Amino acid sequence: MTPSWRKPVGALMIIALIAIWAGVVASLSGTVGGWPILAQTLFYLVTGVVWILPLGPLLKWIETGRWR
Repeated sequence: MTPSWRKPVGALMIIALIAIWAGVVASLSGTVGGWPILAQTLFYLVTGVVWILPLGPLLKWIETGRWR
């Protein structure tokens, strides 16, 4: 069996997704820092979980080659 090219490409895509998402969230920190502490907590909890949503189709593509 030959190794699939999708695995290293998929790993790089996951790293890129995390880096981009972290950059977006960090760029909002100035605005979010002025919010009440409970709103900040909710914001960071939600943004800390939402980035996982695109991983499902991406992992499926890595394994099968299909997005659905």
